[in-house]
Amino acid sequence: MAVNCGAISAHLAESEFFGHRRGAFTDAREDRKGLIRSAEGGILLLDEIGELNDAMHAKLLRFLQENRVLGVGEDRDVVVSVRIIAATNRDLHAMVDQDGSERTSSTG
Repeated sequence: MAVNCGAISAHLAESEFFGHRRGAFTDAREDRKGLIRSAEGGILLLDEIGELNDAMHAKLLRFLQENRVLGVGEDRDVVVSVRIIAATNRDLHAMVDQDGSERTSSTG
């Protein structure tokens, strides 16, 4: 399964990746598994992962560390077995360095 991360709206990204329970937010009219659970037992290609915001990167990192998914509005997390391939044309090392220097200059 392939996902163009640049095409996912920032405010819907968590629901898109991790799923949601019906009623969890205004337009959540039915339960949704999300992209990660939909790829169970297979491979999920995250194309243009550099387009996601820092908060989403942190949530994906937690998933990669724990192999667990907690959908929006759900009470329990679910163990998921998925291989992840990530690709981007952005220089992630430079983005991390730039983000770190901006935080240092704004707090110093």
